[in-house]
Amino acid sequence: MESHELLRDVFQKVSPKKAAADLGLSLSMIYKWMEPPGQSSGAANPLDRIAVLTRCSNDTRIVQWVCHKAGGFYVKNPRNIHPHPLYLVPAMNSVVQEFADLLSVMAAAAADSKITAAESKSIRDRWEELKTVTEEFVRCCEEGNFRDIHRATAPTPAPEKRASSAPI
Repeated sequence: MESHELLRDVFQKVSPKKAAADLGLSLSMIYKWMEPPGQSSGAANPLDRIAVLTRCSNDTRIVQWVCHKAGGFYVKNPRNIHPHPLYLVPAMNSVVQEFADLLSVMAAAAADSKITAAESKSIRDRWEELKTVTEEFVRCCEEGNFRDIHRATAPTPAPEKRASSAPI
């Protein structure tokens, strides 16, 4: 879905007039945001601006902040760089290791029965990494990357020897 299409849907639920008033913008600006690119007077909508700012800064904290404000969290989609079924065991190990790392950071932070701002940030960082690694594992599973794992790791039986020397 394109950003202008999403905004058109959003403004079916909330009045463009109310949004303009709440944002301190003109009603015409709100309507321009709902137009496809090239049809408006060049006013980029806020969704496209966030996308550009995130891309040019290469800083996903912008998106994380928006997700946090919406009551959620951002998990980066993993790159599918391990499509082979043999990656299943290392992928599971990565999830378990990230969880162990998170628990270790949490235990160290709580050892003195208080958690500082720096320790809290460290816990958050580990948690975000765990979510990303777990998402990678789940997406690989959904894409069927691991469906042949049992066949790929099972020992191949030796071919039976035949009495005849004729080619097989």
